[in-house]
Amino acid sequence: MRYLLEVRITAADVGKRVTIRWRPAELEGSGQWMTDVLGILEEADDQFFKVRRGRDGQLIVIPRERALAGKVVPPAPPPRHPRKAPESS
Repeated sequence: MRYLLEVRITAADVGKRVTIRWRPAELEGSGQWMTDVLGILEEADDQFFKVRRGRDGQLIVIPRERALAGKVVPPAPPPRHPRKAPESS
């Protein structure tokens, strides 16, 4: 089975939640050759994508030529609240 990797993110998607699969230079030669980032697209131009990760707020700068695939994804679900234990009578 073959998969088509396609970057479907443009500057019009700034402010939306995206996921990008890319090849960081620091992973070359490590046996792992790609990684993913999930967050809010803060900037997109002809050279870079800038994505702010939701879990830690880190800004990830991805050179466009290293992006393998990318797309807009639905907003994150609301946080779950712990369920209350049933009251004993």
